[in-house]
Amino acid sequence: MNTATTQTAVLEARNVSVRFGAVKALTDVSLAVRPGEVLCLLGDNGAGKSTLIKTLSGVHRPTEGGLYMDGEPVQFQGPADARRLGVATVHQYGGTVPLLGVARNFFLGAEPTKWVGPLRRLDMARMEKVALEEIRRLGITRIRSGKQAVGSLSGGERQALLIARATYFGARVLILDEPTSALGVKQTNIVLKLIAQARDQGIAVIFITHNSQHALAIGDQFTVLIHGSVAATFGRNEKSPDEVVALMAGGQELEALELARSSELRPSN
Repeated sequence: MNTATTQTAVLEARNVSVRFGAVKALTDVSLAVRPGEVLCLLGDNGAGKSTLIKTLSGVHRPTEGGLYMDGEPVQFQGPADARRLGVATVHQYGGTVPLLGVARNFFLGAEPTKWVGPLRRLDMARMEKVALEEIRRLGITRIRSGKQAVGSLSGGERQALLIARATYFGARVLILDEPTSALGVKQTNIVLKLIAQARDQGIAVIFITHNSQHALAIGDQFTVLIHGSVAATFGRNEKSPDEVVALMAGGQELEALELARSSELRPSN
């Protein structure tokens, strides 16, 4: 068992429901992620994953229930408030400006400056030095210049840039929204390795995915959403890959799988 499960959760949702008018997007959802733990949030399209991560990152506020950090109730006034408290979200698409260089993207919105005569200018030398050091610390060596346009990077390298940026600016909770979607095998392995490195640094990671294989390869704890509700919560090795896939598909396949297994175990006459 992961020793992280004995620690107080960095970020927790307790009985959270979210309504948009008459539509209930989330119903009584509870989950928790601890330091040095990867919590995989699984579900098919329309399961409520996007609404939940937007709630955890301050975009939406719970209609019922609440969020807690380090066991204390917290109300995010917006995404900037969540980031200030250490909750960083890395989206599959977005978060970078393709035409800008790696260093500018790394410090986007928090650029260091220096005095040059009577004027303050961007400290490009520092930006490039720090950005390259942090990215290389994650094992990404193909990026050789901070001026290299982000649009020229592979999907895995962009994820590395975003994860490096989040950890450099003090993220305690890293929410990764479908980071392996549409990536090839090599790039997917890079991203999974980055997730493991973040966990090893004591960061709490929430890994959102609809790919059960990727989740099972890296996850410590698992929560499956179906139609905005928690269908199952379990730890590593507590369910087989077939059971996880069946749960994500809505549960009917799981019932059929359990029925087939009981039939195999039933003594024949």
